[in-house]
Amino acid sequence: MRIVFVHPNYHSGGAEIAGNWPPAWVAYLTGSLRAAGFDDIHFLDAMTYHLDHATLRARLAELKPDLVGVTAITPAIYEAEAVLKLAQEVVPDAIRLLGGIHATFMFRQVLSEAPWIDVIIRGEGEEIMVALAEAIRDGRWPEDRRKIKGLAFRDGEEIIATPAASTVKNLDGIKPDWSILDWDSYIYIPLGVKVAIPNMARGCPFTCSFCSQWKFWRDYRVRDPKKVADEIEDLVTSHGVGFFILADEEPTINKKKFVEFCQELIDRGLNKRVKWGINTRVTDIWRDRDLLSFYREAGLVHVSLGTEAAAQLKLDLFNKETTVAQNKEAIRLLRDADIFTEAQFIVGLDNETPETLEETYRMAWDWQPDLANWAMYTPWPFTPLFQEIRDQVEVFDYSKYNFVTPIMKPAAMTRGALLEGVLKNYRRFYMKKALFHYPWRGTGFRRRYLLGCLKAFLKAGVQRSFYDLGKHGYFKPVKRDKLDFGFDTTRTIAEAQMADWEASAEKSRKHRERQEAVRAQMKDRAVERSGEFRLPDGAEVRACGGGQRQMQEPAE
Repeated sequence: MRIVFVHPNYHSGGAEIAGNWPPAWVAYLTGSLRAAGFDDIHFLDAMTYHLDHATLRARLAELKPDLVGVTAITPAIYEAEAVLKLAQEVVPDAIRLLGGIHATFMFRQVLSEAPWIDVIIRGEGEEIMVALAEAIRDGRWPEDRRKIKGLAFRDGEEIIATPAASTVKNLDGIKPDWSILDWDSYIYIPLGVKVAIPNMARGCPFTCSFCSQWKFWRDYRVRDPKKVADEIEDLVTSHGVGFFILADEEPTINKKKFVEFCQELIDRGLNKRVKWGINTRVTDIWRDRDLLSFYREAGLVHVSLGTEAAAQLKLDLFNKETTVAQNKEAIRLLRDADIFTEAQFIVGLDNETPETLEETYRMAWDWQPDLANWAMYTPWPFTPLFQEIRDQVEVFDYSKYNFVTPIMKPAAMTRGALLEGVLKNYRRFYMKKALFHYPWRGTGFRRRYLLGCLKAFLKAGVQRSFYDLGKHGYFKPVKRDKLDFGFDTTRTIAEAQMADWEASAEKSRKHRERQEAVRAQMKDRAVERSGEFRLPDGAEVRACGGGQRQMQEPAE
C-alpha cells in the first residue's frame, strides 16, 4: 500500500521570512505508520519547493498512491482542497484524506465546499491515521469507516462525524521519522543552519479566547525529558540540525520537566552543538527568574513572548491573564540573562485606532525587546472570541486568515490604514535597531544572531514577500486606503457549518440554564434547611456560657 503525503503550496509572508520550516506533522505520522508496518511512504513538500499543480499532477501520476494525505492550517485550506481535487483527477482510485486544525473543527464547511474529499481526520492524527490505513489495507474501507473514531466524511448528502478519538496518552511511544524530510531545504536564516520543530508537550491549560490550540489538543501532556533529549540528539547527529524551536504552546508550564530537559542537554553536551528557542508566557519568566541563566547555559537563546497588546483592556478581552507591567519586567529579565526576546503584539480589533497602534510602538520601544512583531488579529472560526464577535466578521475568505492580512475592519480605520500603521511600526522599530543597536550591542554570537534576524527582514523586503505586500498591490501608485486585499467575497459559511454552530450554541445555552437552575435550587434548599433546623428536646441556641448575648470584648 503506497501512501503519499503533500504539504500544500501556501505562502503568506509571515513567519516564513525567517526560513523554511520543516513540516513536523509528516514526520510524526510517518513514524507511527512505519511502526504499524507501512513502509511505502512518500512526501511532496509543495510549499518549500513551490511546486505548482502541473508538477504535483506529474508526481502523483508517477507515484500512483493508494492514499493521498494533506494537512492544512486555516489559510492553506483552499490549496489543500485543490490538491485533493487534483488527486481525484490523476489517481481517482486513491483515498483522499485531509487533516489539521481547520478540518478538525470546520469539517462540515470543508466537506460542503469540497465533496471530493473522502475522509477527514479530526484531532491528533497518529493513532487515527494508523487505524484508517489498516482499514484501507485490509479491504475494510469504506465499510468500517463508522467504526473508526475521530473521522468525518460524507455518506450521500449526509455529513457524518464519528465519536471523537481519545488523545494520544503515551506521547513517548511516538517515534517520528525525521528521515522523511530533505533536511538541506530547511534553513533558519538568522543563523544559516538547519532548523527543526520537535515538541515536548501537547496541549495548554490556559484558555486564551483568540486561540484554538487548547481546544485541538484538549488535554495537557508532557513527554519524558530524556526522550525529548534523545530526539534532539538524533536531529543534531543524524540530520545536522543546528537550531530548533519547541513547538509547544508553552513548554515551561511544567517547570520540573523543563528543568530536567535543560539539564539533559547540558549533560550530553548538546548545549554546545545546538541552539534553540521557545514561545512562553511572561508569568513563567517571572516565576523562573532565578533559572534564566541556567536556561541560557542549556542553549536557550530565543524566547517569544505573547505580550499581545499594550492596552490592558485588550489583554483582558483576550483572557490572557497577564499585565502590561509583567510584560516589561519579563523582557528585562530575559535581556539580563542574555536571551533574545521577541514581543508579539496583536492588532486590528474593532477598537483599533492610529493612537493605539502608536501606543504599541512606544511600548515596544520602551520595553526594548530584541525583536517585535505586530500580527493582525485573525478571527479563527473555531475560537470562543469568534463566536462573540461573529456579527462583526465580514470576510470569510480563509486564504487571507494568515496574521498579515487585515481581516477585521476597525471602526475608526480602513484596512489599508491599519496595514500602513503596522508597517510604519515595523519600519521605525527595525530601522532604529539596525542603526543604533544590532551592530553595536554585544559581540560574537549576540551580534551575529541579531544581524541575521535583520538579514531575514531585509531579504523579505527586497523580495516584496514580507506581509504578502506584493499580492496586495502595496507598491502600486494607489492610496493606502484603497488597497485591494483580493478577498474572495463569494466565500461564505456553509449552511451545514452554520447549523452546527447554532446547535452548539443552543446546547451551551441550555447547559448554562441547567447550571443556574441547580444553583438556585441549592440556594433555596439551603434557606429551607436553615429555617427547619431545631436542636433536640426543644433546646435553644445559646451564646458561649449559656447567655442570650455574646461576651463583649473588654475595653482597652
